[in-house]
Amino acid sequence: MREYVAAIWRCRYFWLSLARSDLRTRYRRSVLGIGWSLLHPLVMTLVLCTVLPLLLGVRVQGYVPFLFSGLIFWNYLVSVTTNGCQCLFQAEAYIRQHPAPLAIYPLRNALAGTFHFLVSLPVALLLAWHFGGATNPWALISLAPTVAIYFVLVWSTATLAGFANVFFPDAQHLCEDGFQMLFFLTPVMYDAQALHRVQLDWVFRYNPLVYLLRLLREPVLDGHVPSASTFLASSAVVAVVMGLAISSLAVFQRRVVFHL
Repeated sequence: MREYVAAIWRCRYFWLSLARSDLRTRYRRSVLGIGWSLLHPLVMTLVLCTVLPLLLGVRVQGYVPFLFSGLIFWNYLVSVTTNGCQCLFQAEAYIRQHPAPLAIYPLRNALAGTFHFLVSLPVALLLAWHFGGATNPWALISLAPTVAIYFVLVWSTATLAGFANVFFPDAQHLCEDGFQMLFFLTPVMYDAQALHRVQLDWVFRYNPLVYLLRLLREPVLDGHVPSASTFLASSAVVAVVMGLAISSLAVFQRRVVFHL
């Protein structure tokens, strides 16, 4: 494992250049440029905030930053994972020419997705401060380990998606449909009180993404550092996903080239 990580580090100039190339290609000749990464969550927040606060019985002022913070996390996870389905096919020419660690190709997607997430994060802070008043700035320090946890999560999910799509070409379609169903089982648009009223508390008990959302929402919206149990639960979830990704690399690293 140590040698594999060292090999990834030796290729750092290569995968950094791939990530920069992806960002440049995406925004080349674009009028808004990087603003397009903010447009989708902002538009979704605007549209949903015209209806959902009335249905959920909540104030619009508090619901706007709540919804936006959930959407940027969700878009981060979904975009990196679904794009990761094609990461090995996109890198087929590199894979056939040079035996570099395959983990660098989903890393390319994870870096680009993390960049977009970091661009959206200050907007979430501004919305929280505008609608809820200034929060505790010291609590925002906890966002540093949160971003690290998120990064490991999306790198791992992109790795799993990449291998799955190589051996089962319909994996990307299943991934997109699965995320669409999971969206309504994850408290992106609603909170614990709304679920308690309709007796759906089990969604909070058994959905591991709940803890990951708390890592973002508690310092941004509530102004306090997430509890140690929240960090431990989130780290345990990410550790399981990372373990599956490492196992996939160990098993399929040498076989994947024959299926591209």
